[in-house]
Amino acid sequence: MTLFQQLKKFKCYAIAVLITSVLGCVSKTDTNHVNEHQYTNELIHETSPYLLQHAHNPVNWKSWNPKALAQAKEENKLIIISIGYSACHWCHVMEDESFKNDSVAKLMNDKFVSIKIDKEERPDIDQVYMNAVQLMTGSGGWPLNCITLPDGRPIFGGTYFTKRQWMGALNDISSLYEKNPEKVMEYAEKLTEGIQKSELITLNKEAAPFNLETIQSYVKTWNSYLDFNKGGQKTQLKFPMPTNLKFQLRYGIQHTDEKVQSYVNTTLKMMAYGGIYDQIGGGFSRYSTDKKWHVPHFEKMLYDNAQLVSLYSESYLATKNELHKDIVTETLTFINRELTTTNGAFYSSLDADSMTATNELEEGAFYRWTKAELEVILKEDFELFKKFYNVNSYGKWEDNYYVLIRKESKVDFAAKNNLDLDTLSAKIQNWKKSLFEAREQRAKPRLDDKVLTSWNALMLKGYVDAYRAFGNAEYLEAAKKNAHFIIQNQLRTDGGLNHNYKDGKSSINGYLEDYAAVIESFIALYQVTFDEAWLQKAKELTNYTQTHFKDEKTQMFYFTSDTDTNLIARKTEVNDNVIPASNSIMANNLFKLSHYYSNKEYENQAKQMLTNMIPNIGNSPSSYSNWLQLMSNYTSPYFEVAIAGSEGLEKMQQLNTYYLPNILVAGTMSESTIPLLQNRFIEDGTYIYVCVNGTCKLPLTEVEKSIELIK
Repeated sequence: MTLFQQLKKFKCYAIAVLITSVLGCVSKTDTNHVNEHQYTNELIHETSPYLLQHAHNPVNWKSWNPKALAQAKEENKLIIISIGYSACHWCHVMEDESFKNDSVAKLMNDKFVSIKIDKEERPDIDQVYMNAVQLMTGSGGWPLNCITLPDGRPIFGGTYFTKRQWMGALNDISSLYEKNPEKVMEYAEKLTEGIQKSELITLNKEAAPFNLETIQSYVKTWNSYLDFNKGGQKTQLKFPMPTNLKFQLRYGIQHTDEKVQSYVNTTLKMMAYGGIYDQIGGGFSRYSTDKKWHVPHFEKMLYDNAQLVSLYSESYLATKNELHKDIVTETLTFINRELTTTNGAFYSSLDADSMTATNELEEGAFYRWTKAELEVILKEDFELFKKFYNVNSYGKWEDNYYVLIRKESKVDFAAKNNLDLDTLSAKIQNWKKSLFEAREQRAKPRLDDKVLTSWNALMLKGYVDAYRAFGNAEYLEAAKKNAHFIIQNQLRTDGGLNHNYKDGKSSINGYLEDYAAVIESFIALYQVTFDEAWLQKAKELTNYTQTHFKDEKTQMFYFTSDTDTNLIARKTEVNDNVIPASNSIMANNLFKLSHYYSNKEYENQAKQMLTNMIPNIGNSPSSYSNWLQLMSNYTSPYFEVAIAGSEGLEKMQQLNTYYLPNILVAGTMSESTIPLLQNRFIEDGTYIYVCVNGTCKLPLTEVEKSIELIK
């Protein structure tokens, strides 16, 4: 019987085998008042809101640092690595049940060195130990709790434990380590070897089938897992998956697949109608706990909302659906109101939990309503409101609380209730205003005011995409302001990026996700401004990434820099999840930059990276949707559109009113050294060149005629 089989009786309940992260938190603890608390541990010196939440636990928590790791070795103690994030509901539950308990804390303090980690500050550590727990249990999630040898090699782990399970596991593991350390170390060695070998990418030297038939076969496999009635996957929980939907939107329209188009429209509609979308204040929660997108875990993440802004903006260009415009407008209003700093940066999240009137911390307390509350606020309009937002059995949550959810369009509802559309729209705006003002009197969800470079870049691109779709100059200004924040605060003098920004301090060496997302967003910003400084900065960051992250054997990129301290494994992130894999973003970046700069090295690497993924994609296409975006560029005509002349920006803005996923836009209002634009500028006119692989049609002056060459 293996060590894990002996310990498996302490079953770990994986709360959600998810995806990427979540936060939402408390403000920084005031170290001048630590004496007000019975306990204070070393986390009091941290800036992470999640770590500060645990600073007054009786557990002697430490952060991940050389001193804590050295202590474990010196005292020959096992390490407890506990990973979570501040908006995580079940992280709060385990803290309340176990980490605030004196008897649990005594056991942890006596037998272990306990390390708390904010998974968003240290996604590299989270990747390694999540991989370990998934190998041990077949699933994962957060809170993630892993027990390791003093050198960090894992021996046991899981997600949420009850107090009884946790204490039982700790007693058994510590006893086994004391009595039979050789057996424990043997298991750790095998598990570590498994971690190092899992998810390894090899160089694929075979010719890759980049063709439409291959993509169609992937889509056919994928379709069997989709819920065509309610949108999303055929699962009890419903997750917004922007990367998947973005590819499906493109595929459905480019290849006239009405079934896929209908699926995308249904999913976007159901998310917009559901309780997962804040019907009063705008913005999306992380995921819903039911099939109709109704009751979420109420945390609001920057990365979700950033990508959904991009998705709904693109869908608006394709469909001109006014609902999608409303969602973008309201979500960006939420971002500006709740998650934007004065220097243009974006905070990470809002917590799922907030205080009730009785001073209890409860999930969703800020967002729920009772009939009595609604009747008082809405008065004579309550009956109509009740129908529109389903204050009935369909919209009921638990106890006497309701989470607002829609069932139908404004047009259909107005017709059924003998209202004209303008009257209904005015009423909806009044309802939202009244309820928003009432809700503002409640205790707000806790804010995680950590600023993450990668997530900020996603939001920057969200603003760019919204500007492309709607032409709102305020969106472009927000994008520029954030881009300047990144340059001024997160870009180091050596050309590298930092990952984290908090309380005026930039810290933590950047990960591949930071470089990939920033490069992508700077390319997007160039495309709507024609300011070549952004494109040049994207190229410089790409070259830095090549130097410090590239695996020369496979042409892929490691998640961590070669300047980082080694963990037990150096991982390569390739699976597209809620956020696309950093490698798939980089491959798409290299593809675009190869066209801008006629760079064969970039071109060959992008193609090799995609070729490496071919053996994986067929097994689970939904896990590689951003790779499929790149494959689509190779399987259908991909156009380079170069605009040169004094009216370049005006032509670009006209071009942006169309949904054109298969173009690369370059432009200049003067002479340019970018290869795609060289020798194209003429003083007395503005010309549009439509090219494929450098071969161009005759220049045109009218956007509409250029579109005819592309579609």
